[in-house]
Amino acid sequence: MILQALVRYYQRMVEREAKGIAGYGYSPEKISYEIVLAPDGTVQAVNDIRDTTGKKPQPRLLDVPQPEKRTVGIKPNFLWDKTSYVLGVSATSKRTDKEHEAFKVFHEEALAGTQDEGLQALLAFLRRWSPDQFQAPLFLEEMLDANLVFRLGDERRHLHEREAAQAVRARLLGDESAEEGAQPISASSAICLVSGEVAPIARLHPPIKGVNGAQSSGASLVSFNLDAFTSYCKSQGDNAPISEQAAFAYTSVLNYLLRRGPDNRQRQQVGDTSVVFWAEAAGGEVDAQAAENFLASLLMPPDDDSEAERLRTVLDGLSKGRPLAELDPGLASGTRMYVLGLAPNASRLSVRYWQADTLEVFAKRLAEHAQDLRIEPLPWRVEPTVYRLLLATVPNREGAKPKTDDAFDNLIGETMRAILSGGLYPRSLLANTVMRIRSDGNLSGMRAAICKGVLTRERRRGIHTSDEEIPVSLDKQSTLPGYQLGRLFAVLEYVQRCALGGQVNATIRDRYYGAASATPAAIFPVLLRNTQNHLGKLRKERPGQAVTLEREIRDIVEGLPDRFPRSLKIEGQGSFAIGYYHQSHTHFTKRDATGDAAEHTETETEGAL
Repeated sequence: MILQALVRYYQRMVEREAKGIAGYGYSPEKISYEIVLAPDGTVQAVNDIRDTTGKKPQPRLLDVPQPEKRTVGIKPNFLWDKTSYVLGVSATSKRTDKEHEAFKVFHEEALAGTQDEGLQALLAFLRRWSPDQFQAPLFLEEMLDANLVFRLGDERRHLHEREAAQAVRARLLGDESAEEGAQPISASSAICLVSGEVAPIARLHPPIKGVNGAQSSGASLVSFNLDAFTSYCKSQGDNAPISEQAAFAYTSVLNYLLRRGPDNRQRQQVGDTSVVFWAEAAGGEVDAQAAENFLASLLMPPDDDSEAERLRTVLDGLSKGRPLAELDPGLASGTRMYVLGLAPNASRLSVRYWQADTLEVFAKRLAEHAQDLRIEPLPWRVEPTVYRLLLATVPNREGAKPKTDDAFDNLIGETMRAILSGGLYPRSLLANTVMRIRSDGNLSGMRAAICKGVLTRERRRGIHTSDEEIPVSLDKQSTLPGYQLGRLFAVLEYVQRCALGGQVNATIRDRYYGAASATPAAIFPVLLRNTQNHLGKLRKERPGQAVTLEREIRDIVEGLPDRFPRSLKIEGQGSFAIGYYHQSHTHFTKRDATGDAAEHTETETEGAL
């Protein structure tokens, strides 16, 4: 189904002549220089055609005959290649003589009998060229190992764009199929799993480039290269029969989707997974483009405040059951959406997740995700991406921002799959977050939101770890032991701050949070005894505040069981974090309202990540 959807998308892109999508047998490749030939094969000029709009010149993407898939063998490309093949010179290759000879022999055979002036000029060039001629001023050392194309005289098109060259290319593609056998059904011609038609089968599929962490030369989504994969006398691509045209189509459009650049909103990087998505709309490309832009905004919320507010309004409406078409009439809710996550795996690619559904279904799942995470006070200005969300699960390093490289790749993948499919968040997401809070003492709003999101979704899916819903904002009536203990811990810390002011080197959160959230019975009696000393000081200095805080402690303790729990399970520790977050921010809000300097926590800077 993945390959079928990709091939359909490729066909639509070709029909509308989309930039960056080449026809069968061609592909966009990075080209740096062009050699201008005279009709007799002499070199008139060597032009640098790289893009110089940025700080550093970059190769230009040109549609050229699709490159050969090279491993260790020597295989020249048609009418273009790197300098070791075209000119017999290289800064790295140790077999330039063999590569250049292969390039000459291949073109002598392919272009034999041609009457085209440009192709004859190329043959004449190859016959008279010697690597010793690679000298300034025409040829510079910076050209070594760059890709080259050819052009005839003052013509604007390159040799591979000439009609005669395209005819030769089509013949070569046909010859390759004929060499494998043109019988209706044979070892190399079979029913294509993608199109359902009998066609020559691709033994090797073109490489897919652009997946982070994969080989720079490209990796394969479908490949068989060991004897262990041979069965029923079938080897390589015959094990999964896909026609050459279908293999070309799906790899071409995947390379297009994976292209890098600020103009590509159909590609997202989430941890080690490169995520691409596309739309298939009955209403045409306008509806498809609108759907792709909308999904891109959902997955990567905009920084613009007005756009972020508009997106939040749509998500809130969806969470309340309103249809997408009513919230945004410019979107066709029935548009089919496809999301594919690819991760590197040596010379191959692994599919981390594959989701296909309508735009409205995806929008509702993302709205549900936002609703599950929602916690008051809201710790972000813009809805967090999965990237920002997973940053909360990695350790805080003193003087440095957390990096997603420290996050577990499988955790990132499972979390993204849960968001897209609407399934349960991985339990390890809660466990890792709780563990990080206990280890570094940083209870940010993002971490509290993760705890709340995991527990809320489990309850929504029928896993009742408690008899109550997880509160969004401060709930003084809650009877969840973990939540109430978190509230109590926040009040005790606040009492300490009020009594000692700026003289506190380390609060009880810095010293006791981990133990208090895991083994309350061992810690809270000690904390309550110490709190009496702080309250005694407050009674002398601010008796009114002391009375208020004593009442607050008493109300929370009365809602707890007769004895403090000996231990809290992981969900209880998550509730503890949520209760602490709610209660501590209530204190900060009160202090702001009275004009006192508020104590700022990590939560208030979380939105800056």
